[in-house]
Amino acid sequence: MNKSGLIEAVHKAHKDMNKGDIEQVVATVFSSLSKSIKKEGRISYPGFGIFTMRDRKGRKVRNPATGEIMTIKPSKTVKFKPAPALKRSL
Repeated sequence: MNKSGLIEAVHKAHKDMNKGDIEQVVATVFSSLSKSIKKEGRISYPGFGIFTMRDRKGRKVRNPATGEIMTIKPSKTVKFKPAPALKRSL
């Protein structure tokens, strides 16, 4: 599912809202999630799962095409752990 698919699914469940308003709500939700993960390092949504911010260490890798050794800088990423209810529903 992509962004337009999500907006369409919400619109089917809430016909009283127009797609423009739904798009703004979806954008606000994801923006709030991003800001909260950055600020607090963790978001939990019961029944769905937990998003946590993780640090990745820098590392050296080899370019398979040239054989050149390259360094990848440390970075941050987001890990998702699904809730048991979500796992059961799959």
